[in-house]
Amino acid sequence: MTAAPPDAAPSDAGLARAAELYLDLHRHPELSGAEERTAARFADRLAGAGYQVTRGIGGHGVAAVLRNGPGPVVMLRAELDALPVAERTGLPYASTATGRTPDGREVPVMHACGHDVHLACAAGAAAALADARDAWRGTVLVVGQPAEETLSGARAMLADGLYRRFEPPSVVLAQHTAPLPAGMVAHGRGPVTAGSRTLRVVIHGRGGHAGAPHLALDPVVAAAAVVLRLQSIVAQETSPAEQLVVTVGSLEAAGQGNVIPDRAVLAVTVRGFAEESLERACTAVRRIVRGEAAASGCPREPEFEELSRSGVNTPDPALAEQLRTVHRKLFGPARVSEWPPALATEDFPLFGPAGESLHGVPGIRTAYWMLGMVGPEQWAAAPGPDAARKLAALPANHSPEFRPQVGATLRTGIAALHAAALASLGRP
Repeated sequence: MTAAPPDAAPSDAGLARAAELYLDLHRHPELSGAEERTAARFADRLAGAGYQVTRGIGGHGVAAVLRNGPGPVVMLRAELDALPVAERTGLPYASTATGRTPDGREVPVMHACGHDVHLACAAGAAAALADARDAWRGTVLVVGQPAEETLSGARAMLADGLYRRFEPPSVVLAQHTAPLPAGMVAHGRGPVTAGSRTLRVVIHGRGGHAGAPHLALDPVVAAAAVVLRLQSIVAQETSPAEQLVVTVGSLEAAGQGNVIPDRAVLAVTVRGFAEESLERACTAVRRIVRGEAAASGCPREPEFEELSRSGVNTPDPALAEQLRTVHRKLFGPARVSEWPPALATEDFPLFGPAGESLHGVPGIRTAYWMLGMVGPEQWAAAPGPDAARKLAALPANHSPEFRPQVGATLRTGIAALHAAALASLGRP
């Protein structure tokens, strides 16, 4: 293994090319599964850097390979998709794009989670690696993953043969924007993000007239009771020392104000840091839904469908410590922070040991760190006397006001990923 070289920072020309790609992607975001233009722009940029590019893996997924003699295979992963969020940043390059959801609704679309940053940094790091082939040996595999926000894209790429069609990696690297000051990176010790389960729950009633509720059975009342009772899973069934959240993300019951619908549909997400906790909480969700449906006299048993799941994102401890040291040498200790476990969730773990039943490749090591993106003016304007209160006040990921500071974020993200890749590749 080799340490980060002093020239890991991108050149001015490299930074300008990354910024151009970022601004273009930010103006033209696409929803999960619809990332055709985004994938094409990313693929073209990698092809221009000398990579052999394959498109259309597991949807719009991109894989680009650069071989440079015998040595480790190191994979850099970034995400293609954006979110159904209406941007409110007021930036001159703000998104005004719209897209269609799978059920046909037209919605605003925004890169509100930094995937455009991740793509620009991956493309910048990939180009820097291509320009410095005398500094490393091995193979670089750059992956643009679709549908991360729906937790389906990693699984789709692996099912479509990502690790069979290309030499599988020994190391997989990724970074993710967070509301930390731009110019910083943060590494965790243990889990970085949580595992999750998302359930679709259907509660059946009997439709009727709003003026004659006694002749109907209102599923909205039963659903409302479920929403309130689900809070007891964390409050009364979970140890205070255990991190677990249960969230009802949506409750839908189509109809007019004078119509009692015949069913209500809920989307329930459970997040935690242990598979046992997730399974226990999902069992409790099903028990509570069945109990409230029975208490309400619902004419049919409720239905359950698992929409998505993700594993706990725990980087390889030795690799994480190695890259923490690399980043401290590169940026200085003051710019490398600790990252506490966050209840955000990712399908990134499937590329490593958590997905071995899918891809069949043992021994893959993963590393995943957080990338600061808040500019100095935004940081200074955030209310609060200390960093903790400022962080609580700043727009977080998925906010319509999520606004990475372009220059410092890209410069740091390219350098962090480039240096991590060099440290994971072979010596010349």
